[in-house]
Amino acid sequence: MSFFSTHLISESILEIYEEALENDPTFKAAEYSYLSDKQIVVQGRAALLPSITLSGSTNWNEYYQNDELQQQYNSFSKSARLSQPLFRLDSWFNFKRSKALTNAAEADFAYQQQSLLIRTADLYFGVLRAIDNLNASISEEKAIKKQLDQAQQRYEVGLSAITGVQEAQLAYDLSKAARISNEGNLFSAREALNALIGREIFSIDELGNNLEVSLPYPNSKEQWVETAIENNYELKSSYLRKDAAKSNARSAASNHLPKIDIIGSGSESETNQFNYEGFEVNGQGIPVPSVTGRRNYSLQMSIPIFQGGAVSSRRKQAYSQYNQADENTIFTKRRIIQEVRSQFSNVVTLVANVNAQEQAVISASSALEATQVGYRVGTRNIVDLLQAEKNLYSAEKNLANAKYDYILANLRLSLAAGTISPNDIVQINKLLN
Repeated sequence: MSFFSTHLISESILEIYEEALENDPTFKAAEYSYLSDKQIVVQGRAALLPSITLSGSTNWNEYYQNDELQQQYNSFSKSARLSQPLFRLDSWFNFKRSKALTNAAEADFAYQQQSLLIRTADLYFGVLRAIDNLNASISEEKAIKKQLDQAQQRYEVGLSAITGVQEAQLAYDLSKAARISNEGNLFSAREALNALIGREIFSIDELGNNLEVSLPYPNSKEQWVETAIENNYELKSSYLRKDAAKSNARSAASNHLPKIDIIGSGSESETNQFNYEGFEVNGQGIPVPSVTGRRNYSLQMSIPIFQGGAVSSRRKQAYSQYNQADENTIFTKRRIIQEVRSQFSNVVTLVANVNAQEQAVISASSALEATQVGYRVGTRNIVDLLQAEKNLYSAEKNLANAKYDYILANLRLSLAAGTISPNDIVQINKLLN
């Protein structure tokens, strides 16, 4: 880029995107959120699987009579309990809810992956746009300064009036102010790109001249809408969360039903109690161990009869949440359809705009040449010449902006349709040099 140092190695949009995958905090936070939500289905499944509990204890016992130690001994106990849900519709629907939420989290993360493509391209071309604007301002300022010097020379030798110098000075001051403003815009754009990957970027590749603009394919707005309804990850996530809300409502409603579990338990205890009334060895009683055990197998059923209205209240709450999720899904679908149609129309408009801006550059260049000739022979004044130069720089800047807008609009259309992929960045990278 003309604004950057020429000895620096430029970085491509593909390199920056690959680095953003590792260093963009927004994307990394979405990744950890996905990894966290993946555990929801594991926890939901756990309620349907056997539950095994082991416990044990050891105790030291001392028996006193009239403040005199009579006996002291150890006792041990251990137990195990196995519980297997047999009929638990609430847990089954909660498991279905957890599966839907985990799949929704996966869809959300996929959308964040696609959004990173857009954010990278938006920030990258934001820097290129700021550079083009600054370069145009610098060129315009230099050209107007040259015209100002010529106007002063012509005034000094009596070939023009002081008004020509004043007009040129005004144009020069305005161009200088515009250049300073564009320098600030470039600094902000570069910092935004730096924040994406967490380090400073000194030079980036510019857009070459091999960009070919074309209408969207397929060239049918409704086909793009159908593709979006099938592939858009935001919409998929919304449908899955609606399913999760429905399963949650059915789980709450099933709390009125019986709950049946198979329970198996076993326990064993041992007491090493000394017998002072029996034999003695060296004056000590002989420990007489006592071991007892128990096993129990049962089929347990519980039915909630009345809990102060809490069960009915939770059911009504869950179904209201389901209706809310249903309305949110309708809103998301309509918003995505609107986005697809808007971006499709935007791409079509920008195709025509790029072609028009290319013609505008040709026309502005021809007009400047004619004005320069007229100024030299005296048929045009300094104001005409300054305006012709401004028109050319403005046309070149508008053409560059139209190209960036066209590329970004295609990406946004693909994002809305759910078809954007890293290959789009690869294709854009081929347009840079």
